[in-house]
Amino acid sequence: MNTKTDPPLPLDLVIFGGAGDLALRKLIPALYMAHLHGRLPAEARIVGVGRQPWTTADYAAFVAERARPFIPDNALDAAAWSGFLARLDFATVDATRPESFTALRACCARTAVRVYYLATAPGLFAPICAELSAQGLINADARVVLEKPLGQDLESARAINDEVARHFAERQIYRIDHYLGKETVQNLMVLRFGNAIFEPLWRGPNIRSVQITVAESVGVGSRAGFYDQTGALRDMVQNHLLQLMCIVAMEPPLSLDPDDVRDEKLKVLRSLQPLTQADILRDTVRGQYAAGHAEGQAAPGYREEDGVPAESQTETFVALKAHVRNPRWAHVPFFLRTGKRMPHRRSQIIIEFAQPPFSVFAEQPDAQPNRLVITLQPEESIQLQMMVKEPGSGMRMQRVDLGLDLQSTSRRRRAEAYERLLMDVVHGRLTHFMRRDELEAAWRWIDPIQRGWQASNQPARPYPAGSWGPAASSALMAREGLAWFEET
Repeated sequence: MNTKTDPPLPLDLVIFGGAGDLALRKLIPALYMAHLHGRLPAEARIVGVGRQPWTTADYAAFVAERARPFIPDNALDAAAWSGFLARLDFATVDATRPESFTALRACCARTAVRVYYLATAPGLFAPICAELSAQGLINADARVVLEKPLGQDLESARAINDEVARHFAERQIYRIDHYLGKETVQNLMVLRFGNAIFEPLWRGPNIRSVQITVAESVGVGSRAGFYDQTGALRDMVQNHLLQLMCIVAMEPPLSLDPDDVRDEKLKVLRSLQPLTQADILRDTVRGQYAAGHAEGQAAPGYREEDGVPAESQTETFVALKAHVRNPRWAHVPFFLRTGKRMPHRRSQIIIEFAQPPFSVFAEQPDAQPNRLVITLQPEESIQLQMMVKEPGSGMRMQRVDLGLDLQSTSRRRRAEAYERLLMDVVHGRLTHFMRRDELEAAWRWIDPIQRGWQASNQPARPYPAGSWGPAASSALMAREGLAWFEET
């Protein structure tokens, strides 16, 4: 197991895009929480990088104004906040102008472990890494964090990986997926491999099906320019949903060493049954939200959002069926679903167990299968749904939930996903980050789906904002005699 602790040298955490939306909403608040709770090394600095002609004081004032709303009120301590702002520095750099990197070199003159967080467009990853190398700012202790999406397809992902690999070894590259930092996702490893009650049952034919849903109640918002060129398949399925599927489906790793864990995830991705054109037409659903009502108010359709072309066919919803071709999961369908403008923000994994081959209660109308319901957001919980006898005479059954509220199982503070993953980078822990071969295996499976949709020339199916997607999504499940969780 990787047992690295604090860096032996001072830490410089350099954020390219330090004044951007991701930095303000997620990275700066996560780093503040780490500072507040003593998790940042004493001599750590946070260096914002951007094109703005700012001084360090300008940047600190900007952060104080713009990042403050994303920090919980009960976590804001005046002395801690002041101490955190004192850690900030700023370097004016235009990533498209190599000569401007001299400002960063001057800012990073001290001997330190450097973490470069590239919160920029993927097209800037290669030039940034090349210029960091040219300026002598990369050594054996340096690390680079790459935000998604890493490419638009396998070819572009390989090109980015090749360029980054010219300057950083694979052990220095942290491809981040914030879903892997969620407490419940990491708890899934313990649930599966640390409890004898589940592992013998964690396979077909004991498991009837697996559902993985990542639903968002918001629309495309200010991301229209990016989103319309990407779509839900590449924005969500290629990374978040496939990574969750890997953790559900993987074999027990030899150890918790990062490569042992990632080896098993890679095997799942390589075992995914490729989808033919016929499979794509039958087993995938593309949707796009139309006008409706979401979160209690009228919501525009996707094509009515600012910055979206009037004839756009970009999907905002995907549902699909996948199969893992190995002995553990033979004949067990995995249903993956994600969408925007859905009724609720919800991320869940539903493990539906098979009914007994013979049951004296099989004819009862209330008989339902056992389910393990793993909720990742908005709350984090695990529930096991079981059947028990209703009170009174007779033997009628009712469903009860055996709940594990992860919030109340420990008095220890529960760090948010970005904080947890940033601290993993600081301490050199790679387990919860994607390896290059994982990323490319995911694209290898996703690319034919994208091409198949283009070849079919079928428009995305409309669904009203505030609904659970097109009716074809329910039909996808019904053909297997199943239903999505909220429909049962």
